Order: sequence, then structure tokens, then C-alpha cells
Amino acid sequence: MRLTRSSSFPSLAITALGLLPLLASAHVGVDGGAHHDIGFVQGFVHPFTGLDHLAAMVAVGLWSALIARTGRDLLWAPLGFAGMLLAGALLGLAGVQVPAVEPMIAASLLVIGLLVATRLRLPGPVAAVVVGVFAVFHGVAHGYELAGDHGAGLAIAGMVLATALLHTAGIAVGWTLRQRGAWLPRVAGAAVALFGAALLAQLA
Repeated sequence: MRLTRSSSFPSLAITALGLLPLLASAHVGVDGGAHHDIGFVQGFVHPFTGLDHLAAMVAVGLWSALIARTGRDLLWAPLGFAGMLLAGALLGLAGVQVPAVEPMIAASLLVIGLLVATRLRLPGPVAAVVVGVFAVFHGVAHGYELAGDHGAGLAIAGMVLATALLHTAGIAVGWTLRQRGAWLPRVAGAAVALFGAALLAQLA
């Protein structure tokens, strides 16, 4: 259902995204990785505990909606991200050492934010690969935090479901923004990119 122009939801979402750079110190693992006996619900909540992960997942959905020409176009990037997030999480659970995890997570925000701001249209498979590469590092970070905990498999399932819902939220906002002024997506993308740049500066 198409939202009306009077809906305040997109404006609130843009405002929230605009505050992300101010919260750049809130990083993945804010819960300290203090899981011992976890399950589906804990895994579902996990993506919401790091603003870097949350921003990336919403931005992927936002970008997909902004550049979509067909319904299928909406799915390429979200499915690529979710699939490679799962692969990365399994690598992290297995203890595979992946270099530059934190810088690549920060870089993902910078790149995806710029994709949103510019509304750069890429072929569906290319879009899936671009976001999928970054998703591996997001997944690895989650996998490291969950490794060694009981119920990690269920937690990963919950995490993937939460990721899908965050993508869906981004798509809903993006689809609404298609009908509005071009500056709103640019502000949203710039906020996410700035957040990524701030995280990269912290890591430098």
C-alpha cells in the first residue's frame, strides 16, 4: 500500500539516520559478547545492538528500493547481503580468522551510504555481490561474538531473520522516498556514509 505524503514515518527515519554520526562510538559488541546460554530471541536482537550493523542493513534495503525498476530488483541486494551475512557468521562461529573485520564494516557504511546518496543503479547480480562482500564481515563479527555459546545455531537463525526484517524496513522507507523530493534520500545516504567515515577515523 502506498503511503501518503502526510506520513511522518520517512521523516522520522531520516532524522534517526542523521543522528548516527553522533553515535559513532557505539560499536559492534556493545553487549560485550556476554552470551553464555543463548537462543533464537537473543540472536534476533543481536543486529539491533550495534548501530553499524543496523545502519548497514536498513541502508541496503533503502538503496534497493530507490534504484528498483521491477519487483525483482528489490530483492537482489537484500538477498545477497543476508546470504553472505549467514556465510560470514558461520565462518566466525568456526573461528576462522578474517582480517580487517572492523575496517571493512566501517567501509561498508561509507560505500553503501554513498550508493544511497547517489542512487547509483547497478545490475542486480552486481549489487548483490557488492553488498555481499561487505556482509561477510558483518557476519564474521557476529559469529565471533556468538562463538562458544550454547544455542549459537538458533541465534544465527534469529539474526538472519532480523536482518531480513531490517532490509524490509529499509525497502519500505525507500519506496516511500521514491515519491518524495530527491534530497531526502541524499540526506539519508550522506548520514550513513558519514557514520562509516567516523568509524574509519576512529580505527585509523
